[in-house]
Amino acid sequence: MLLILILSWGCNQQQQKDKSVDLEKADKEEWIPLFNGKDIDDWTVKIHHHEVDENYANTFSVEEGILKVRYDEYEGDFNDQFGHLYYHQPYSYYKLRLEYRFVGELHPGAPEYTLRNSGVMFHSQDPRTMPKEQNWPISVEMQFLGGLGDGNPRPTGNMCSPGTEVIFQGEMDPRHCINSSSETYEGDQWVKAELIVLGDSLITHLINGDTVLRYSKPQIGGEVVKGFRDEYKQDGKLLKEGYIALQSEGQPIDFRNIELLNLEGCMHPQSPNFKSYYVKNAPEECQ
Repeated sequence: MLLILILSWGCNQQQQKDKSVDLEKADKEEWIPLFNGKDIDDWTVKIHHHEVDENYANTFSVEEGILKVRYDEYEGDFNDQFGHLYYHQPYSYYKLRLEYRFVGELHPGAPEYTLRNSGVMFHSQDPRTMPKEQNWPISVEMQFLGGLGDGNPRPTGNMCSPGTEVIFQGEMDPRHCINSSSETYEGDQWVKAELIVLGDSLITHLINGDTVLRYSKPQIGGEVVKGFRDEYKQDGKLLKEGYIALQSEGQPIDFRNIELLNLEGCMHPQSPNFKSYYVKNAPEECQ
């Protein structure tokens, strides 16, 4: 009888040990590198006045592990050739983090407001649904701004809404851009940006680890976007998912360490691919 009790106790101890190991595995965040530091093969280019997949004048390139946005090979002025580089897979619930820095001078002919201005678009339409002359994707933008060296505040991590609208402080906000509470970052320093996207509910912006903006219910609506196909501009439709895209609008900028943590997956604790940090259940993912 004593031997049976000892064996039973031993089995229980092993089960508890196995359970703790599983919990440790479930708690470990599995970040996905969207940018491999070598090429942009997993990304799709769409630039205004050009067809999808045309990386006009080598706007987007990779050098020494950095994804660069440059205009050295442009002929003439900027000509409103606003561009975006889209990751090939759409997402819905996730955290996105990256680092950026502004470099160089604004390309001649680019609008004045694009000086030290860029961003990352999310919940974007598929670039393959955009006509050649559509200027911006229907999307939400986490806008990046750099200080102008004039002593005036210029926050970064703002929200802009090309063809979209959001709820801010409990109300639909009519502004195209909503400023964050971030500090102003001057020069060519690297800045860490993080975006927490929870489908069509809450969106959170962080800069260098600090929460600087929150809003909710991203949806199609508003102005700014031109040249779109009518079937993709369904005003009032909540945006639950979409593509992620890096922006090009006349200001040279560098990006690196672009990673994503998917928050949607199997939430059944008995499944080997269960993760404790998932917030959106996807039963079909359970093993």
